Amino acid sequence: MTEAIILSGQAALVTGASRGIGQATAVVLAEAGAAVVLAARDASACEATAARLREAGHIAEALACDVADRAAVAAAVARAEALGPLDIVVNNAGMIEPIGLLAETDPDAWGHAIDVNLKGTYYPMRAALPGMLAAGRGTIVNISSGAASNPLEGWSSYCSSKAGAAMLTRAAHREVGGRGVNVIGLSPGTVATEMQRVIKASGVNPVSQLDWSTHIPPEWPARAILWLCGPAGARFAGEEVSLRREEIRREIGLID
Repeated sequence: MTEAIILSGQAALVTGASRGIGQATAVVLAEAGAAVVLAARDASACEATAARLREAGHIAEALACDVADRAAVAAAVARAEALGPLDIVVNNAGMIEPIGLLAETDPDAWGHAIDVNLKGTYYPMRAALPGMLAAGRGTIVNISSGAASNPLEGWSSYCSSKAGAAMLTRAAHREVGGRGVNVIGLSPGTVATEMQRVIKASGVNPVSQLDWSTHIPPEWPARAILWLCGPAGARFAGEEVSLRREEIRREIGLID
């Protein structure tokens, strides 16, 4: 049994919080005591979750934020800092599209994926790091993927952008490691979310052929993120934690 992690007095920003991993993470962090800003392009999609958390006595706000929009991200970070101090940023927002052969993809759609998956990781980090460094503490968790290191047919934008985000995690650690801020990548494996439904429908590459039962629930990476906000965060700073590893699942308490 892992020791309970208490986040009272801390604030957290979770992007892509309208569903899936982001939604589950916002709930877990709020239940641990953090004041949480749930950010997504459609704030109304987050509001029901935020309302349930408030009814349970937690501090939670829903905020419209397109992570590809630098000004919108800066506003989201400022709002979270107002609840602050902002100790936790979870860069979860991401997209798999466009799925298709490189020679046939739409360049604008391909570029938008880079804006969301890579710039949408950089912008929150850029906005939050000054405050975290001034306070001498903080945890940034960037949701990664096996696609960051393993090329897959039809996923050129996703693989490229996730590889960039993984390197961004490592580069940030070189700059802020040892200054109280932990920057960590979390590679959850395949998760039972809407993204997997899109992948399944595409019929492209072996991932689309996986049975739904093989995907882990979004609550697992959410609990892993909470775990990384505790003492384990310092151990894994600058690294990528894979939930495919049985010993990691066991240490978090996901399996016996």
